[in-house]
Amino acid sequence: MGLVLGMLGSQIYRYRRVSNPRQQRQTKWVVAGSVVAVCALFGLLTPLFFFPRALGTSSPFILSLASALVPLTMLLIPLSIGVAVLRSGLFDIDVVINRALVYGSLTATLVLVYVGGVVGLQRLLAPLFGESNQLAIVASTLAIAALFNPLRRRIQRIIDRRFYRKKYDVRRTLEDFSARLRDETDLEQLNADLLSVISTTMQPAPVSLWLTPANDSGRHRSKYVGEATE
Repeated sequence: MGLVLGMLGSQIYRYRRVSNPRQQRQTKWVVAGSVVAVCALFGLLTPLFFFPRALGTSSPFILSLASALVPLTMLLIPLSIGVAVLRSGLFDIDVVINRALVYGSLTATLVLVYVGGVVGLQRLLAPLFGESNQLAIVASTLAIAALFNPLRRRIQRIIDRRFYRKKYDVRRTLEDFSARLRDETDLEQLNADLLSVISTTMQPAPVSLWLTPANDSGRHRSKYVGEATE
């Protein structure tokens, strides 16, 4: 009961204090379903624990009814999650697929590296340390620890380039533009690059760029410097 109340309290606290209005709209079904489920559970179990004789809890009918109602009340929580997923877009399937591809490939690669490293090193070091040496296992474990993050980033880039090309192109475009910003000094070229990046990444129909340079009197005046149209 303490665990259930803690879960419910954390959701209510997050709903009231942490979540923004969009997140509140997304999670209101989950919070409402959890509150109703917990209240119904307490309302069902409290009489059974405190008034067993009055209710005749030892009778088969009461036991069967309680065993049927308890799972039904808890079923409100996954049902509310399902409603939140369908109505408010709470579940981003692309993220789950992306993570599954990345970490599935990463796990398979690390397992192959580990097994290959253990077998290969044991055979290589067998003349020196014997067949059952632990050095190969230690070395393979250290190699896995060192390869985890670089390999994960590499696989993430491959997955993004292969299956999420639009996202990958946007990120590469922004990275290239950031690199040009550090070296470019021509304002007109920067204006053209900025319009090109916005057209490529955000893909609006028209794009216009206006600057407001200060004149001698300290006032600003608008200056139209460029446009890009899809």
